[in-house]
Amino acid sequence: MRPWELLDSSEVVGEAKEMSLYRRGDEYSIKTGYSELMNSRMHGSEDALAELGCKGLKNKPKTRVLIGGLGMGFTLAEALKHVPDDAEVVVAELVPAVVAWNQSHLSALAGHPLKDKRVIVHHGDVGKLIRAEKGGFDAILLDVDNGPEGLTRKENDALYSASGLKASLAALRDGGVFGVWSTFPDVRFTKRMQQAGFKVEEVRARAHGKRGSKHMIWLGARR
Repeated sequence: MRPWELLDSSEVVGEAKEMSLYRRGDEYSIKTGYSELMNSRMHGSEDALAELGCKGLKNKPKTRVLIGGLGMGFTLAEALKHVPDDAEVVVAELVPAVVAWNQSHLSALAGHPLKDKRVIVHHGDVGKLIRAEKGGFDAILLDVDNGPEGLTRKENDALYSASGLKASLAALRDGGVFGVWSTFPDVRFTKRMQQAGFKVEEVRARAHGKRGSKHMIWLGARR
């Protein structure tokens, strides 16, 4: 089997391990240490997050969507399929190298979504952006770290805390949807979402078509 080729590495602020981009043929992987964060062949559940979270927005004028975590651009690319031409899609990414990789090595994978005129890249913490907006978004989609249980940065846990969930609820417009991607289900997180005021739906989605691991997507509707 062809070995992985290291393309680039970058430090993650506040973390000891570097984040690295690898390629093997036409397959790409982003890892921290020995842990794989994402793989270009397995993005079915990320697509589902955007499709489900943006359902019904295609004909809604002046739509605004916030995506937390750029990854390899698949969630962003799918969201762009479901919003109108005058929409604004803000994607927040904390690691500058991830944005740079999506502008170079990874750009073609998802169809060059960062070149879409509707996209605004926010270099920074999505949590701060959420807290700064009141009733600003029709959908907030979080694909940050490993879900409610942080793998890369423990600071990400604040997004999924009771106060973080209430901030996301406040940042949604009436009828807005809050979507969260996770590797694993978490009953406690479901209850936290309900306690924060969301009407919650749990969806299991495959990582790769009808195969691969089943990931969890939470959809929280603003009542």
